[in-house]
Amino acid sequence: MSLRPETGVRLITEELPGRGLVAVALTVRAGGDDDPAGRHGMAHLVEHLMFPRDDDADGFVALVQEAGGMCNAETHRDHTVFHTVVPADALPDVLALEARRLLRFGPSTATVRSEAAVIGEEIRAADAGNRLWDTVLAALHPGARDAYGTTAELRDATVAEAETFFHRHYRPERVVLSVVGDVDAGRVGELVEREFGAWTTPAPEIASAAEAPAQREASRRHPPGATSSLPYARNGVAIGHALADPNRRGLGPYLAQIVLCEVLRRRIPRLIARTGAWDGASVHAGYQGQWLASAAPDLALVLLGRAPGAGPEDALDPWLDTLADMAATPPDEPELRRAVAVLRAACYRQSDSLATRAVTHGRATLLFTPAGDTTPDTIPARLAAVTAADVSAAARDLLGASRSVHVLEGGAV
Repeated sequence: MSLRPETGVRLITEELPGRGLVAVALTVRAGGDDDPAGRHGMAHLVEHLMFPRDDDADGFVALVQEAGGMCNAETHRDHTVFHTVVPADALPDVLALEARRLLRFGPSTATVRSEAAVIGEEIRAADAGNRLWDTVLAALHPGARDAYGTTAELRDATVAEAETFFHRHYRPERVVLSVVGDVDAGRVGELVEREFGAWTTPAPEIASAAEAPAQREASRRHPPGATSSLPYARNGVAIGHALADPNRRGLGPYLAQIVLCEVLRRRIPRLIARTGAWDGASVHAGYQGQWLASAAPDLALVLLGRAPGAGPEDALDPWLDTLADMAATPPDEPELRRAVAVLRAACYRQSDSLATRAVTHGRATLLFTPAGDTTPDTIPARLAAVTAADVSAAARDLLGASRSVHVLEGGAV
């Protein structure tokens, strides 16, 4: 069931009776790409500030845990999502809590400072793993950057800046509320109208004096196709390929490239033996290996370990030859079916989680057009519709699309 209450918040409800649980996902069209100049990580900081800790006994997390539930949040490049799972009879309380933290957003200076410090620790912990991904992403899509933030820029963030970001982006028309589980859709609609009814007048849109993030960062990034060197744990080559935009070109070409990556991933052992220039290889579809997690420009990342004595071109050329072979000769049906089966099984495993279903519904409605193509139950069917000819076309697309190449130099990361 899908409706748009008088509040302006879009509501998606999926009834799954008998589980005794309900998942709520609040998805907001605000992410790292919306960070203002000089405050890389503001979207991430506001996410943290939505979990007020000034009074632990009355905080969102404490109240959810007291009900026997769990909650978390994720900041992406183009959206932020807050997800909660509780016993079904706690749904009225959770919706009241969601509305309260939206309507009463007003962090203290101490909370802003403490949460900026927490994010700083997260950044330091993730830096080594994210550095390669974010370098390849920025080279492939100038202006793109991670949603974690920059410690130095967040250190001096103020309450006023956090509130400005919140009121600019956390607006009813930019929010989707997804409720999945042992619920009645009609009752959910009544609860949302009651709890979010005060959120009827959107804050005025505030024009940003800063440049658009893509323009602001473009001059600092490598242009598509550039080659750079990166310290890494071993000698190798990292190749970033731009994936098709599912909103501009439709979901079909994008999913065909996801299937292509899975076919190639499964071919890796024989490719290593055949080329002689690699001593290891991996193929990852989607930023950080998560596809359809964002509508922002996406990529596939290929990591090729160079065998002793092999140079960067010795490793790169066989990969491009592999893509060219796939473009000319589609995979046979058994190979295609195995790759699609792996991807569909992963989708089914994820859709068993109420929280994942709620998050997927929110993303589908907020980020993708048409939303019905990317719901938890339609993605497996769309994958099954990918043909061998589609996979060959996907290889041709990758060969013709922007790519970036990075030489990996063995050493400390």
